[in-house]
Amino acid sequence: MPLVKTPVFTLVMINRVLIRLKIIQIVYAYYQNGSKNLDAAEKELFFSLSKAYDLYNYLLMLMIALTNYAQKRIDAAKAKLAPTADELYPNMKFVENKFISQLEVNNQLMDFISNQKRTWANDEDFVKGLFEKIVASDIYKEYMASSENTYEDDRELWRKLYKTFIFNNEELDVLLEDQSLYWNDDKEIVDTFVLKTIKRFDEKNGANQALLPEFKDDEDQEFARRLFRRTILNCDYYRHLISENTRNWDLDRVAFMDVVIMQCALAEILSFPNIPVSVSLNEYVDIAKVYSTTKSGSFVNGTLDGIVKELKKEGKLSKN
Repeated sequence: MPLVKTPVFTLVMINRVLIRLKIIQIVYAYYQNGSKNLDAAEKELFFSLSKAYDLYNYLLMLMIALTNYAQKRIDAAKAKLAPTADELYPNMKFVENKFISQLEVNNQLMDFISNQKRTWANDEDFVKGLFEKIVASDIYKEYMASSENTYEDDRELWRKLYKTFIFNNEELDVLLEDQSLYWNDDKEIVDTFVLKTIKRFDEKNGANQALLPEFKDDEDQEFARRLFRRTILNCDYYRHLISENTRNWDLDRVAFMDVVIMQCALAEILSFPNIPVSVSLNEYVDIAKVYSTTKSGSFVNGTLDGIVKELKKEGKLSKN
């Protein structure tokens, strides 16, 4: 069955791509920990999703922290006993960036900061090192030398800086993982949401500019809850289907992550009539490619395709 690519991200923070990934992680841990408490595992799922939303806000704060550090450097240079003319009258374009000025008074972000008490103050060495890389870049130099002074230029600067220096930053990945184990696999996805947020900012919205909501609606929360429970409660049936379609394999020899991925995929295929089979297949094959073995993508795709054909032949699956 051909895989049909669908848009991965929507304008909402916790979308179904992230939900599927989190469910697979929690189901895997559920079995590894002895399969003891379904309710506790479900609470862990939703807590894990909320931590991804925390990371989204925390990365928005990083841009403000970098700007504040730049201002701190300017203030320190001016306070020297014998500052140079450049230090007394510095180029203020970076610290007066209009996009950052809007972001740092954003009502939703301010609520997050107030409620979570999070700050980059304890990681100033990282902020300093990142700022120095930014200052040394052509992106920064060209921006500072340009006579253009529009909101659009200021916003575009941060889109470029984020994509170049924060996206796929291994040092930052380690730092974040030390702060929360839940952030171990979230950053790449959340980075994409931050870039979309930068692009959506509009100067006329001021402090009321909407950030991405945590969930699109109650339907996505119910999707997460139902998919998680069906994956576990119908485990025996799904594993029977997998075993029947991998007869040349001993199921115990199949990578356990592959089993969990296929179990979750079958729960979605059989429980959500409005989601096309091709969409479900595509999503779980992509997850297998990234989070399991090098051969898992083709193995999961072939096995699920065989199961789907058999279910349709038996009249147990009618959707396309």
